[in-house]
Amino acid sequence: MENSNISIRELKTEKKWAEAFPLMKQLRTHLNLADYLSLIKQSVHHNNYSLTALFYQDKMVALIGYLPMITLYNGKFIWVCDLITDSKARSKGYGELLLSHVEEEAKENGYDAISLSSGLQRTDAHRFYEQKMDYDKVSYVFLKKF
Repeated sequence: MENSNISIRELKTEKKWAEAFPLMKQLRTHLNLADYLSLIKQSVHHNNYSLTALFYQDKMVALIGYLPMITLYNGKFIWVCDLITDSKARSKGYGELLLSHVEEEAKENGYDAISLSSGLQRTDAHRFYEQKMDYDKVSYVFLKKF
C-alpha cells in the first residue's frame, strides 16, 4: 500500500509512549498509564523492546511492540508482543503494513522468523495472521500466574 499520508515511526521517548497509551489501552485494557510506562521502560532497558506507530495524516492509528529473542525452538527471531489498530480504523491495511515493516527489519538484521501469540477469543486476528499474513499456527501458549 503506497500512501503519502502514511508514516511509520519508532516511539523512543516516554512522552511518545504516553501519547500511544490510549491506543494501546484498546489492547491492554488491564493497564493504567503508570504501569504501562513502567513496563515499557523496563522492557526497552532489559529486552530491547521497540514500540512503533503507524500514522495516517499525522494521527496515530496502529501500534506494534516487539523485541528480539533467541530460543532453541525458533533460533534468532522477533517476538511481536503487541499489535493493535484503532477500533475506528480497522480493515485498512495498517496491521499488515506494521507487520511487514517489522518483517523487513528482521530480515535486514539476520533474524530467521517472527513469532507472536494471540488470545483464544481473537478469531478475527487469527484469520488475519493465517490468511492475510501467511503465519502458521504452531503451538498453544500456556500461562500460570502466581
